Amino acid sequence: MASCGGTIHNATLGRIVSPEPGGAAGPNLTCRWVIEAAEGRRLHLHFERVSLDEDNDRLMVRSGGSPLSPVIYDSDMDDVPERGLISDAQSLYVELLSETPANPLLLSLRFEAFEEDRCFAPFLAHGNVTTTDPEYRPGTLATFSCLPGYALEPPGPPSAIECVDPTEPHWNDTEPACKAMCGGELSEPAGVVLSPDWPQSYSPGQDCVWGLHVQEEKRILLQVEILNVREGDMLTLFDGDGPSARVLAQLRGPQPRRRLLSSGPDLTLQFQAPPGPPNPGLGQGFVLHFKEVPRNDTCPELPPPEWGWRTASHGDLIRGTVLTYQCEPGYELLGSDILTCQWDLSWSAAPPACQKIMTCADPGEITNGHRTTSDAGFPVGSHVQYRCLPGYSLEGAAVLTCYSRDTGTPKWSDRVPKCALKYEPCLNPGVPENGYQTLYKHHYQAGESLRFFCYEGFELIGEVTITCVPGHPSQWTSQPPLCKVAYEELLDNRKLEVTQTTDPSRQLEGGNLALAILLPLGLVIVLGSGVYIYYTKLQGKSLFGFSGSHSYSPITVESDFSNPLYEAGDTREYEVSI
Repeated sequence: MASCGGTIHNATLGRIVSPEPGGAAGPNLTCRWVIEAAEGRRLHLHFERVSLDEDNDRLMVRSGGSPLSPVIYDSDMDDVPERGLISDAQSLYVELLSETPANPLLLSLRFEAFEEDRCFAPFLAHGNVTTTDPEYRPGTLATFSCLPGYALEPPGPPSAIECVDPTEPHWNDTEPACKAMCGGELSEPAGVVLSPDWPQSYSPGQDCVWGLHVQEEKRILLQVEILNVREGDMLTLFDGDGPSARVLAQLRGPQPRRRLLSSGPDLTLQFQAPPGPPNPGLGQGFVLHFKEVPRNDTCPELPPPEWGWRTASHGDLIRGTVLTYQCEPGYELLGSDILTCQWDLSWSAAPPACQKIMTCADPGEITNGHRTTSDAGFPVGSHVQYRCLPGYSLEGAAVLTCYSRDTGTPKWSDRVPKCALKYEPCLNPGVPENGYQTLYKHHYQAGESLRFFCYEGFELIGEVTITCVPGHPSQWTSQPPLCKVAYEELLDNRKLEVTQTTDPSRQLEGGNLALAILLPLGLVIVLGSGVYIYYTKLQGKSLFGFSGSHSYSPITVESDFSNPLYEAGDTREYEVSI
């Protein structure tokens, strides 16, 4: 921020500018500067810009170093001197008074110390000065020219001045000024169009027309670098020679950077700022660069990026062509990776660049553990440390370091470790017959439990739940249980069913065996009973008192067993001798 007053000792070259509005000095200003050059030198004061409120502002310059020195300029009485002011001694006293001005205060004074036997160094803002003698002795010629977009004022000669009078050297004319033109005809292959009075803000009441002309087989590419005009002011672009041509664009207010392309070799620009008091916010103005480009239907050629390459959707860069950019390993793309050739034959964005990657990829978290990082984003030189949860041990490097490589992206010093259990798992003990288990899997970690169940009709014998106990190796707390039949009648019914379903041939063999054993015993009982009855009733003798021989007769015997298990099912004859 510019200071309000002060003393400058051994001054050689510099500027005095007005304090910014609203600063610490407030709206009422009283600023005093003392400029002192070295012994034997004088000072030249050049008025670069002066904008004072005639009712509230006053600027005075005195030739000397005190407020009592003689006045050589008073803004209330004198016009701004075109040639500037030259001190009679080695000092100048500058005083600025301002009392709540209605308009912003603008002041820029350029001072320079010079030898008494020479002329001061000429200066041209927004232009160039060439001289025949760098010491500026009498007889030196100084020639002036302006930068593109500016014109010498006053126009025409003199564009050169001469240092004259050896007894009291001075320039024979004032230095010209370079001002941004309000309109004009420009036929250069490249140049710039500036708002009036640029870089200062333009004043109201402007109506400027510029005509841009290039070679017939060319057309004009216009780049809007800066555009910030007041509300109500407008910059119109006509695609042709004169304001009657087709309107290419109408630009108001602040605008971002953009590019426009004419269809032919002529382009007309018109800037209109209605008269009247300026708005509280000063408009900055505009800066437009132009150049001639080939008159074809393709966008400008773009080179591939360093450390990368591009591919095009078409051989010729016609409208709609898409360029895709990629970088070599170890580099990342800065900017848009896709550019499109637009209808105005300009690219949708600036070409990207490839920048060397200086970070590692995120190595990731680990299961059953956690990590701590030294830097966010994992730049080269950063560390990542891994730790496992209780019950787990780390397998691998605990600390990983990101390091750079000559080729390729930065890399971690080792692989990401793993957190493994400290104890071996338990194997599945198996499923009991007529039962099942929950969460069946092949391995169970230490501390996990396994629960068993039996199917309906069976009861579980043993532990319902067993747990894997950590160790080397880990073991179950008990053997798996068994599933036993729950009811005895169920077992009896099963046996009966088995008997009833036995093979008939086996039933017959069993019946014959029983008959062979029991039938002789039955016959003996029957015969004995018959003999006893016969002798008792017919002969009146004791059952056991007879003797003699008897003949035998055939006896037919039929089984009395009703049990089908032992029934023979046939009739047999036996000879019995008593």
